[in-house]
Amino acid sequence: MIWYALLVAAVAGERVAELVVARRNERWSRARRAIVAGDGHYPAMVALHVGLLVGCPLEVWLAGRPFVPALAWPMLAVLVSAQALRWWCIGTLGPRWNTRVIVVPGLPLVARGPYRLLRHPNYVAVVAEGLALPLVHTAWVTAAVFTVLDAVVLTVRIRCENQALAAADAPVPA
Repeated sequence: MIWYALLVAAVAGERVAELVVARRNERWSRARRAIVAGDGHYPAMVALHVGLLVGCPLEVWLAGRPFVPALAWPMLAVLVSAQALRWWCIGTLGPRWNTRVIVVPGLPLVARGPYRLLRHPNYVAVVAEGLALPLVHTAWVTAAVFTVLDAVVLTVRIRCENQALAAADAPVPA
């Protein structure tokens, strides 16, 4: 169980690193007259992700979930792949990446890296991580609850992001 708590702590540390990058990128974007959208759903998204990080070890501990190697190792591979995809997205978008919906008007959509294959590849990483992290140690209730709630949040988030991208693509007044 200790190693699993350390794994969840490492993912939490990765989240902190994301927030540091996001703050820096937000300053860059705001200096370029960025459009900020989606502040209404952002707290729910944060709470959901905190709930995932708390729920994983809590379920394992309270429900005595076993470690099942046949499930754990493939899920660990999915988790590592999700992290790699997330950082590929962050690297590809550079200063345009953020945890919030922040769009700089007039900049073209990014169409390289994972964005040449998918419009929202970072959310593929989020979904994969939300399933894989709990299932590394058979926390199936956490995986199920997160997945259902995340589907709701991502539906709102993607709609918001698409609207912000469309608005930013409109001609910018001089």
